[in-house]
Amino acid sequence: MKFDLLKKPSLTTRIGVGKLAGFFVGLSAFVFMPLFLPDVSQMTLWAFLLWYTTMGAVIGVYGVFDFHPVLEMPFPWWIRAPLLGAWFNFVLLLFIYDQLSAYLASLPLSLGAFFSLPLWFIIEGGFVGLLIGWLCTWTGGEGAATVNFRSASNDA
Repeated sequence: MKFDLLKKPSLTTRIGVGKLAGFFVGLSAFVFMPLFLPDVSQMTLWAFLLWYTTMGAVIGVYGVFDFHPVLEMPFPWWIRAPLLGAWFNFVLLLFIYDQLSAYLASLPLSLGAFFSLPLWFIIEGGFVGLLIGWLCTWTGGEGAATVNFRSASNDA
């Protein structure tokens, strides 16, 4: 059948849903950041859009690994996805710390006092990762079963 890849469990579905969810998170940043931070650059907006799309794809791909080989224990999606999301935003924070600090300092006083430390960005990445991981697992399953090993005789 032509659409076997869209049935659950499916790695293709996980990656597609992860990219789509990440795209929507990035698109919301693209749309709403200028409302709160009027001096944000267009390059930063595009970076957030593409960053979260990539994060979603990677979280989708990592759905294959439901067992941690080093720790020899289960590695469920609700641990794996937030760790990946937080890690992604930590890496981005290393690159844009000064710029993000300046943006957060320009927030209105009511918001800026609470979110003045850019490390909140890492926690936000964990929550976004959790959301994307849940969507990917719900639609595409998880584990080694998501990888379809097809032989030439199955293509006919």
